[in-house]
Amino acid sequence: MTQITERPQQYRGRFAPSPSGNLHFGSLISALASFLDARKHNGSWLVRIEDIDPPREQVGASDAILHTLDAYGLHWDEQVFYQSQQTQRYQALIQQLFAQQQCYYCQCTRAQIKASGGIYQGHCRDLALPADNNAIRVINPHGIATFNDLIQGEVHCDALLAQEDFIILRKDGLFAYQLAVVADDIFQQITHVVRGCDLLEPSCRQLSFYRILNANAPQFAHVPLAVTSEGYKLSKQNKAPAIDNHKPQPSLIAALNFLGQQPPTELISYPVADIINWAIKHWQIVRVPKKQQIAIS
Repeated sequence: MTQITERPQQYRGRFAPSPSGNLHFGSLISALASFLDARKHNGSWLVRIEDIDPPREQVGASDAILHTLDAYGLHWDEQVFYQSQQTQRYQALIQQLFAQQQCYYCQCTRAQIKASGGIYQGHCRDLALPADNNAIRVINPHGIATFNDLIQGEVHCDALLAQEDFIILRKDGLFAYQLAVVADDIFQQITHVVRGCDLLEPSCRQLSFYRILNANAPQFAHVPLAVTSEGYKLSKQNKAPAIDNHKPQPSLIAALNFLGQQPPTELISYPVADIINWAIKHWQIVRVPKKQQIAIS
């Protein structure tokens, strides 16, 4: 497959929330880390709304997320990018993969895959199934299972899982995350992806997909997840409380401490813009703890 685009010289980062609810403290950690790393490198920071899964989305969540980022001084460059507006481009990519015999229809259910050991074995690859009510999988000849992360160091994923032909279009007709995120990072010329460790393992599939598309992959940096004392990840699905738009300073300071940046205690009384300016000036990614999760009180 021909390369879609060249990687630019300038740093280009992004924050890509799904509009399934308001931003919580875990979201703030990822947004702040990606923002600060971009600004420290005099780069661009983009916001992408990953709104391709309507059953999980909440009405008004996209606008609420943007309002929160603005309240926290995390101001983005360029126009906000909505995945729901990229349908034609995703469809064209799938058509291109079919034309080059790099994908196929699959009828296997999750239950069937689980019953056969939990790893998809390529059962449908040579069956030439029709499109009706079937998912689409990409042929994955690369199976990248190891990569170097700017925070976590050398990361090793499940080798068998990394070798799977993974889904790029679901049976319900919705575009899969792996397709959309890679297609959009290429299209937006993203050079650095700073995000949470819940996406460490998907990174291996995404690296394989970049290789399939003959495109340059960004540098990955995965920050630790904020988890409860019981070990549950802060997430919208777990009903993590929204951060306070009216008094951002405490959450910003807490996020900076979580990220190992050690802000001075008096900074909490400063305006948001001053906190952000301090954080940009003093940001050091090497200070971010090399842990996959950290419990918070």
